[in-house]
Amino acid sequence: MKLFLRGLRAGVPIGLGYLSVSFTFGIMAISLGFEWWQAVIISALTLTSAGQLAGISIMVNPMQYITMLISQLTINVRYSFMSVSLSQRVSPSFKGIKRWLLGFFITDEIFAVASTEKRIEPKFFLGLCVMPWIGWTLGTLVGGLIGNVLPPIIISSLCIAIYGMFLAIIIPPAKKSRPILIVICIAGILHCLFYYLPILREIPSGISISVCAILAAIIGALLFPIDTSKEGSDR
Repeated sequence: MKLFLRGLRAGVPIGLGYLSVSFTFGIMAISLGFEWWQAVIISALTLTSAGQLAGISIMVNPMQYITMLISQLTINVRYSFMSVSLSQRVSPSFKGIKRWLLGFFITDEIFAVASTEKRIEPKFFLGLCVMPWIGWTLGTLVGGLIGNVLPPIIISSLCIAIYGMFLAIIIPPAKKSRPILIVICIAGILHCLFYYLPILREIPSGISISVCAILAAIIGALLFPIDTSKEGSDR
């Protein structure tokens, strides 16, 4: 029980942060024509900010299943690497169905907090995930309900907040690392090409996001390769 409570306390700041961000997602979902309960179900069953944002944008255009598959795979594949990283530090009791169930809650912030543990216990990880999940789902509910009564101009203004979250994620590392800044700029330039050029703008948004992310990552890897041999020698 102590492990669970310690994880619960560690997840409170994440839950509060998710509450404000998912509030904006709920409003955005309503602005695109979703019902409030549909937005809540999406948040409760996916728990991925960028994935949900891309998903609902594609869902309003029927029959784009391949586009959604590609975009979601590209956006969320990082969670697989996070899970692999955490799997090297979990306790022996963290296995079987526990990994399947608790792996659902992997997010960037939960991964960051869990990574500080020398040994990740199932009870601690479960406690860590409770508040973020509640905050994300509850914020979506509040945003969805308020989105039904707010004037359209207010809804459009509040929808910008979720993009502010993405800026808050990329700006700090970009200020510290020139290669990261350049890769971000490359991705932005590529996206502008897909948005403005006559032929490229016909490509669905989900695929264009995936292409921009992959191309920017490849260019960044070619321009700024990491010498892994030095990292191995330091160890």
